[in-house]
Amino acid sequence: MDRKQEILKAAAKTFSLYGYKATSVDQIAREAGVGKGTIYTFFANKEDLFQAIVLSTIEEMKQQAVRVLDPSATPAENAHKALIKMLEFRETHQLLARLIEEERATKSKAVYDMMQQVEKAIVEFIEQRLSRALPDLESDPKLLAYLLYKSYVAFVVDWNQLYEQPLDEKTISQFFHQSLFKGL
Repeated sequence: MDRKQEILKAAAKTFSLYGYKATSVDQIAREAGVGKGTIYTFFANKEDLFQAIVLSTIEEMKQQAVRVLDPSATPAENAHKALIKMLEFRETHQLLARLIEEERATKSKAVYDMMQQVEKAIVEFIEQRLSRALPDLESDPKLLAYLLYKSYVAFVVDWNQLYEQPLDEKTISQFFHQSLFKGL
């Protein structure tokens, strides 16, 4: 692993443990086993380093979603599989889970911006997949992608915060197939 990758790995671990605000470049340097100056050789500042990690995390999330796509499945089934996978990734990825928690607690602008970037990447990913799978779609694919993503977040994340019994994947899938996907 090259030095830049070692720094990225150390930074992701440090941000996961302490959150964005509480992490310093000194801590990242210690974790990476390099001098602080070495970090500045690759990254202009903590925000630049954070941005590189966010972009890498988004790519990793997209790759996970692509792996669950099935060429023999319907576009609706694939949309469901990809959305569930991305939401699972978002909730279980140690760094993203920590940052979601931090954003809710501190309202940090940098963390909020990062979460917006993640959400935008998810919507764009869904939009691209919908456009390819349904070229004759009469609706705006971006609007549909946004609706799908926010609806899934509501059922997977928000529902669990309001009600004691979480919805299982099968229930969510059936609901979307019976209500929204029939129109596609």
